[in-house]
Amino acid sequence: MTRTNRRTFITTGALAGAGAIAAPHVARAQTVKWRMVTSWPKNLPGPGVTAQRLADRIAQVTGGQVEVELHAAGEIVSGLEVLDAVSNGTAHIGHTASFFWIGKMAAAAFFTTVPFGLTPLEHIAWIEHGGGQALWDELYAPFGVKPFMAGNSGMQMGGWLKREITSLEDLKGLKFRIPGLGGKMLAKLGVVPMVLAPSQILQSLQSGTIEGTEFLGPWSDRAAGFYKVAPYYYWPGFHEPNGTGECIINAAAWAPLSDDVKAAIEAACRAENIYALAETEWQNAAALEDLTSNRGVQLKQWPADVMTEARAAAEEVMQEFAAGSDIEQRILASYRIMQARAKDWSAVSSEAFLGSRNG
Repeated sequence: MTRTNRRTFITTGALAGAGAIAAPHVARAQTVKWRMVTSWPKNLPGPGVTAQRLADRIAQVTGGQVEVELHAAGEIVSGLEVLDAVSNGTAHIGHTASFFWIGKMAAAAFFTTVPFGLTPLEHIAWIEHGGGQALWDELYAPFGVKPFMAGNSGMQMGGWLKREITSLEDLKGLKFRIPGLGGKMLAKLGVVPMVLAPSQILQSLQSGTIEGTEFLGPWSDRAAGFYKVAPYYYWPGFHEPNGTGECIINAAAWAPLSDDVKAAIEAACRAENIYALAETEWQNAAALEDLTSNRGVQLKQWPADVMTEARAAAEEVMQEFAAGSDIEQRILASYRIMQARAKDWSAVSSEAFLGSRNG
């Protein structure tokens, strides 16, 4: 045995021995079992997969001190009741998206996405380095939950339509499933926005309750089957340029955890956040090719007048926060600072490079 191998053997052997002695005590004294509720069908490509992987990560990084049992949307509560369930203690932890809660706190949408807002990496920069996390914590504190970024479905597509949209006029009266501030923006263009849980979308398209829907990107959308009913697939997803998923933890469940366990859970959320974003980028490209080549999907660009009016409507929606509560104003101001910072940098970095790469 070489000197290096002998040192490695002694070190790992000692750790293994310590673990064998300590583990039974930890398991008896400290293991807690958490119920996780989600807004997603079980193992839905994208957020459903992320939720299960996050549950598994938490158990792994805490050495089994926190075990998480996942319940998909509808098993304990509906996909739109996750915040309430975690807040009132029905569940200890949830995996969802913040823009579902704009009826309770309008500024929650900023922590998923806003129309014409930050891209995924820009959003992460804001949360991690631009003060976004502290504002998010403050906004959610009255509900007794602690939020984390924990998954990202990337840039979104514009949505699925049963009929082609050729001008702004075609949007008038359109019954379209869209949550968050994107719905408020499209309402100003004459759209009738409808908020439905993900599990309800396909059936609503089939029945005619809605005439179109946005959801995520090609990978998740293909699995949901929207192309079977609505063959027109629009781009860009100006209403949702980012797709941050959130992990929310009941404050009473979070507080008694040791600092190292808290740090481990936070690390698990961070790891899943970037892993899921990379996974989505990889999967979306192949799924889009399959949809257009094999499943009769027609890619369509939003008409120019729709884009122009949508930009103006989005700005109106943002300005409403400027006259809102103190926390809403501070969230808007912080987000605006990040937008300006990102715009100046992307103009000479990613935006410039992509333009040159594509020719």
